[in-house]
Amino acid sequence: MIPERLRPDLDVALPLGERFAAEGEALYLVGGTVRDAIAGRPGRALRAAAGVAQPGVSSAGAAAGDEAAVEESDIDFTTTARPDDIERIVRPVAAAVWTQGKRFGTIGATVGGRRLEITTHRAEAYSYESRKPDVVFGDDIVSDLSRRDFTINAMALSLPDLELIDPYAGLDDLAAARLRTPLEPRDSFSDDPLRMLRAARFLAGYELEPDAALVDAVKELRDRLGIVSAERIRDELDKLLVLPRPSKGLWFLVGTGLAGIFIPELPALALEQDPVHRHKDVLAHTVAVVEKTRPDKILRLAALFHDVGKPRTKAIGPAGVSFHHHDVVGARMTRDRLKALRYPGDEIEAVTGLVKLHLRFHTYKMGWTDSAVRRYAREAGPLLDRLNELTRSDCTTRNAARAKALNDRMDELESRLADLKEREELDSIRPEIDGDAVMAELGIRPGRAVGEALAFLLQIRLDEGFVGEEEIRRRLRGWWAGKSIA
Repeated sequence: MIPERLRPDLDVALPLGERFAAEGEALYLVGGTVRDAIAGRPGRALRAAAGVAQPGVSSAGAAAGDEAAVEESDIDFTTTARPDDIERIVRPVAAAVWTQGKRFGTIGATVGGRRLEITTHRAEAYSYESRKPDVVFGDDIVSDLSRRDFTINAMALSLPDLELIDPYAGLDDLAAARLRTPLEPRDSFSDDPLRMLRAARFLAGYELEPDAALVDAVKELRDRLGIVSAERIRDELDKLLVLPRPSKGLWFLVGTGLAGIFIPELPALALEQDPVHRHKDVLAHTVAVVEKTRPDKILRLAALFHDVGKPRTKAIGPAGVSFHHHDVVGARMTRDRLKALRYPGDEIEAVTGLVKLHLRFHTYKMGWTDSAVRRYAREAGPLLDRLNELTRSDCTTRNAARAKALNDRMDELESRLADLKEREELDSIRPEIDGDAVMAELGIRPGRAVGEALAFLLQIRLDEGFVGEEEIRRRLRGWWAGKSIA
């Protein structure tokens, strides 16, 4: 019986299967569509949360054999037809066709309002030092499925007769909550080392247990991840982090040593404990904070990196263990790592900003002045909501009284922020008059003095809020008179 959740996909797939069959070609529905229909999981929604798909751009162009890229389409197919024939068969019924992945055997199209990708049966492997695999087209579905990453992704549904093709017992592995590779795991991970990182995502996203041979192979071949581009590693990390519960994947990365290859700051958080100078397990705390935050990529990255400065700042004094300035040190480390992983500049600034500010809340006490609240909001800027959530999530203490005290303080802060926001433009705190008004009032030309005047006026805004245009101009004239005398 075909699961009802698969019906929308079959509305597109079955007519397409008939077109290919009429041309003497076999067509199969493959990948996440089949897996998620059987598992009853919202797999496509999980993938979409990573936000990396580009409509109209063939994701297969990233690299041949990259199942992570192929999964960004709505529906995925494999076929005996060669790329030119795929294009010829699909064009008459497609609203759009894209061919960026054609040299890898993939034609993308929009059919019936659905984005799909159709790929010629493939058998490819990396040469040992290559970042891109060599593509070889094939004619056998079983061989094609053998080249896929895991058995749960190596199932196919033939079209239009709807026969399940499962030569590597993916159905059994789904039922047993087990993650295995169709081939020997060393062969599979040698073919595409990114699959080792993908294993972490599937373990977390589908609550699976890794096969022992898979774990051993990752430990043995982890250095081979070095041939994979930083961009592909970054994208896979993002997909793991936005899962509802990514902790199982993060522990897999640390436990196999894989994290040490591309994000060594994470395993470095496993600081040595001693019976005298005890401190919180920073690695376990970090994983817990990541999981407490909502699945927002920027927020989750900030949670992952927020304490990376602790190993470098750890000190033991009369009061015990301390990590002074780990926020500042951690922000610099975060920037360096995100640059190495080729994150966009705006994302680097956002994540680094959150790491730098994640302790700022703790410098304040109950009963903050309006000035303190304004300064906190100005420092956070557009990161304010994420910063508040990171601060709340950073509390993983088992001490109920301490946790309640922190939450009460945060409740008060958010209440104060909401109150001030109703009265003032907290989202964009700026001087009460602009640079043009300053120049007109003082009779000066553009230059350093204008910036100094605006800085003076900003301090008034932060300390007192709005004081009125007449009053602000009076104070500006007084400041200018004093500056001229000096």
